[in-house]
Amino acid sequence: MPPLAPGCPRCPTPVARVGEGGSWACPDHGPVRPLWRPAQPSYDGFVAHLDQADGFPTYLPWPLRPGWEVTDFAVVGDDRGATATLTCVSGPSELDGPVDVLVVAEEAGVGLGARCAGTSGADPGTEAGDGPPAARLRIGSQPVPLWPVASWHTTGEPFPGTGWSATDGGPDGPVDTAAAGLNGEWDRSVVVGEAAGRWLWLVLRPASAILLLNDEWQLRDVSGLGMALVEVPFGGPHGTW
Repeated sequence: MPPLAPGCPRCPTPVARVGEGGSWACPDHGPVRPLWRPAQPSYDGFVAHLDQADGFPTYLPWPLRPGWEVTDFAVVGDDRGATATLTCVSGPSELDGPVDVLVVAEEAGVGLGARCAGTSGADPGTEAGDGPPAARLRIGSQPVPLWPVASWHTTGEPFPGTGWSATDGGPDGPVDTAAAGLNGEWDRSVVVGEAAGRWLWLVLRPASAILLLNDEWQLRDVSGLGMALVEVPFGGPHGTW
């Protein structure tokens, strides 16, 4: 079974064991629970992922659309248990061409969702839950409202249907899109909600793919899917995060 390689959940830096207790540390972020990510997505690697997650929810859009496949996944945790999971599904869309959809479920303070989103801090802060939601989806029978969160990777066009603009703020305030090399194009859209007492992040690339979200969108916790996982397609390359 392919091993999952350890890294920092908040940045791409590898982590190392430190001290007699065998804890993990990142040179930039100090002690962390490691993020485990396969070199290439595969069925065997996903089985190892679910074993490492040990019951922590792993969400996939369900059912997968024709032509879509799982292109990445990761879990944050150690022998004390998991604190976050990530999946990425990629596929074609009629309006946007190739699309990546990242789904992160995490406990507060982990920072994996913020890393994928390109936001400051470890958690979404007051933007999540402020005003009307931008989108909704379902997990089982439970509706989950989602709010837009500003990302420094995106430019200043209004978020569809909200009036929110990415240049309202980033880690250092409004973004100079020309200096950032974004050429006035959207890079990603980010929405955040809460499911089962944990943060739920969706990051969609390109940003216009946010229009794919509607009330019929569903996520499924596939940690208990069993033999049906054999039918899930895996492929590459990895999604960008």
